[in-house]
Amino acid sequence: MQVFLQTLVGGLSLGAIYALVAMGFSLVYRTMGLVNFAHGNVVMIGAYIASTFYLSVKLPFVPAVVVALVVTGLVGTVIERVLRPLENKDFDLMLIGTIGFGIVLEALATLIWGATGRAVRNPVQTGPLDVLGARVRAYDLIVLAVTAVAMTLLVLFLHRTKRGVAMQAVAMDHEAATAVGIHVGRSNAIAFAIGAGLAALAGAMAGPLLYVSPAMGGSLGIKGFAAAILGGFGNIPGAIVGGLGIGILDSFSAGHFQGYSDLVTFLVFTVAIMIRPTGVFGERTVNRA
Repeated sequence: MQVFLQTLVGGLSLGAIYALVAMGFSLVYRTMGLVNFAHGNVVMIGAYIASTFYLSVKLPFVPAVVVALVVTGLVGTVIERVLRPLENKDFDLMLIGTIGFGIVLEALATLIWGATGRAVRNPVQTGPLDVLGARVRAYDLIVLAVTAVAMTLLVLFLHRTKRGVAMQAVAMDHEAATAVGIHVGRSNAIAFAIGAGLAALAGAMAGPLLYVSPAMGGSLGIKGFAAAILGGFGNIPGAIVGGLGIGILDSFSAGHFQGYSDLVTFLVFTVAIMIRPTGVFGERTVNRA
């Protein structure tokens, strides 16, 4: 029972990271109908920036994360601004552009920080907590709490603010949104910036759990993408459910299948998508092509 609880909490913590990545994917897709294939690499950049300010500049962990959010948010707006001339004109070229940005970001990370990667020490100094007889890391609970707060704030932004409602209007019909005076380019830029901020938060929170390296964006990006699909691509609560599901599956398969854990995880994911192609929540797709 103790091992089960420890594995479950560890899986939920890892799943919360995947959920943050999935939320970023879903937000951009929800607003623009575009899959941002550079998203995983933005996660990696966020992890490096946070770890640099935390380990090298000696900022406390929370301010280091805030710096990472701001910088990667700017990266997101730059990506959107470069792709803006192609919006509603050449959708395939936009997809290729996001792939190109991902390659550039990975190359820049290798040039700036090197290819060896780094370990990030746990910012929480308290020892493990006793939960129903199981020893649970306090940092795992913090990751879950931060993810819950991020999801709540994002949902409130989308449904309770004028800008959030405008972004959803753009997603439904960008021509009608333009006709009523909504600035489509600005809405798309905000979506990219918030998506990049979520990616940075995921990368920063993943630093103490995983090894920060240029390759981490690929792993987190793929599993975050899978989580978004599993929950229903474009559905924010679905991204959370999908991320937690992938994380739990990842954790238990690692304990039982070790080196084949990723294989088992994606086999189960494939079966789930074959049964429910639109994901758990079956979000209606956005088509801008």
